[in-house]
Amino acid sequence: MKPTRGFARAKVAATVSLLAVTLAGCGPAGQVDQNGNKDGGEPGAGGTATGTVTVFAAASLKAAFTELAGKFEASHPGTKVSLSFAGSADLVTQITQGAPADVFASADTRNMAKLQDSGLVDGEPRDFATNTLTIAVPPGNPAGIASFRDLARPGTKVVVCASQVPCGAAAVTIEQETGTALSPVSEESSVTDVLGKVVSGEADAGLVYVTDAKNAGSKVESIPFTEAARAVNTYPMAAVKGARNKQAAEAFLELVTGSEGQAALGNAGFGAPQQ
Repeated sequence: MKPTRGFARAKVAATVSLLAVTLAGCGPAGQVDQNGNKDGGEPGAGGTATGTVTVFAAASLKAAFTELAGKFEASHPGTKVSLSFAGSADLVTQITQGAPADVFASADTRNMAKLQDSGLVDGEPRDFATNTLTIAVPPGNPAGIASFRDLARPGTKVVVCASQVPCGAAAVTIEQETGTALSPVSEESSVTDVLGKVVSGEADAGLVYVTDAKNAGSKVESIPFTEAARAVNTYPMAAVKGARNKQAAEAFLELVTGSEGQAALGNAGFGAPQQ
């Protein structure tokens, strides 16, 4: 018996519908954009992390984040972590001026707040570490520095971070809390620059983070001081609004704040985020 015209039309319609679904599944979702992100549309949205994730991080995070970047790339085949380190204040300036970043990790909450006020933070920042200052001196401690107050002795060449940089702001807090006025011979834009002055012998002492002194190994000696506990820096991180690779940015945030990231940060000398 021949099929009726109605049945034939229904069969054709079903075939066309199935073909349309099949073609849709082969369309833009399988494409890769110039940043290595799949699925067309919003970069990094949906699926697994892929492509390049650009991370702007405080200079004191260099050793820990370099290690974590390697772990991230190993556990997310097809990804690359592009790291940019500098003083937190400088990084905020770069991002607000249009520098492309997917993730921002600050050495204090103040600079993260600046980025939030500019409307450039996507979601709520996540605290992931803490850090305190120590006194770094050349091997042998030729100036005989033994305390924070010793840094104020006349003739002592002390190097600190500029006040707008988190390590500098912490130093100012300690000065105010202890009534000790320092007269630094240089104010640097990042903690790594302070450390460099000490390592090169250009300074008798420098105020750096515990983590930086630890990472420097035998190049410097660390002189702990109890007053450092009065200025604990909390490190927050967040995805940057307009990030080109949101999926990979979120995955990197999860790594740093998760157990593996916290272990790596702890090994580098960072404290756990305060609850």
